[in-house]
Amino acid sequence: MPRKYIKKRINSFGYAFKGIWAAFWYEPNMKLHLLGAAEAIFLGWFFEINNAEWIWITLAIGLVWMAEIFNTAVEKLTDLVSPEYNELAGRVKDLAAGAVLISAITALVIGLLVFWPHVEKLPGYDELLQKYL
Repeated sequence: MPRKYIKKRINSFGYAFKGIWAAFWYEPNMKLHLLGAAEAIFLGWFFEINNAEWIWITLAIGLVWMAEIFNTAVEKLTDLVSPEYNELAGRVKDLAAGAVLISAITALVIGLLVFWPHVEKLPGYDELLQKYL
């Protein structure tokens, strides 16, 4: 393979990392998703979840982060091509935001399915349940 081809592929990784960094640095919603991911990782460590459960948690985190980055890209591109208000542009942005919401709800469901059995095993869970139900 020619050196130029290899150099272009290596450079493309640099651009991708630049985009990821920009998403986490400049986008407020990515900071919230990062906080949620940190909470999920902490709970996984606390409950000592197994490898299969880690796979689901990792997949959920990646799904939300990817959706948010795609949403940000769609919003920026929409703002670029349609700086004034446009109903269709607004609908495009709403659809992208909806995808993020669906991914976040999916991640929440995965988190509940993974962590709830561990929560039920905590000492005093039954007493606490009786007290508040």
